Amino acid sequence: MPNYPLRLATHFSTLAPDYDVVLCDVWGVVHNGVTAFAEAGAALTRFRAQGGSVILITNAPRPADVVVGLLDHLAFPREAYDAVVTSGDVTRTIIAARAGQSAFHIGPARDVPIFDGLDTKLVPLERADYVVCSGLYDDTVETPQDYEGLIAQLRARGLTMLCANPDLVVERGDKLVYCAGAIADLYAAAGGEVIFAGKPYRPIYEQARATARALRGPQRASERLLAIGDSVRTDLAGAAVFGIDCLFVTGGIHAEELGRGALDAGALADMFAAADSVPKAVTPRLVW
Repeated sequence: MPNYPLRLATHFSTLAPDYDVVLCDVWGVVHNGVTAFAEAGAALTRFRAQGGSVILITNAPRPADVVVGLLDHLAFPREAYDAVVTSGDVTRTIIAARAGQSAFHIGPARDVPIFDGLDTKLVPLERADYVVCSGLYDDTVETPQDYEGLIAQLRARGLTMLCANPDLVVERGDKLVYCAGAIADLYAAAGGEVIFAGKPYRPIYEQARATARALRGPQRASERLLAIGDSVRTDLAGAAVFGIDCLFVTGGIHAEELGRGALDAGALADMFAAADSVPKAVTPRLVW
């Protein structure tokens, strides 16, 4: 585990001068699927105004332009970020490398644009070369356990699953809904082969860093990177794997177990000990 002490940072402004580039999670940090967080938008805008760059990095299983459209719909300011990198972008890169193969898609119809323009045919399970899982077909009523029969069929065929969103759950308003990672974990537990796109795996961070370098140019790419996120499994673990600091937002998907009012310091310590990783600082929410 990192050897620095845990720090409570109620204001991002106390950390911001130490970094040039922020790789900021989206769902749970800048919005909850229903409402954009104005204070988070203001904090990132202030960081950019002082010369920093902000790359929104998300496990959304959709191309970046679709995520930008959602952010616009939620009135999250474009002044708050320079670019968006998604697990959907990484997934498309992996699908493109399998040009000419056929895929079976698990997920809602809204995720089908992930295949647009690629040399991949969507087919029934019986004819598929591999599987792309972007989520549950209907995450408003289904759970991962509803997919046990389908998982048995996939396993029987020995198909590789490409998981387009490694998240287990995500906030939607005041509820938690299951994501593709929950199905992928069940498939892996059943002995299936899974390729994970997105956090906490390196490809999405490499793509985000390359995007930052392209934006900042060689004179300003000093590599002082900070990850901001609310998930131990993806954001904290991903920052640790990539070797960068993390500002951990406690008011996201772990809010109930950490205490929505005063932080439960014991629960926080236990969570980080179990993850064998400690963030640079924790904050209830992203505020300048």
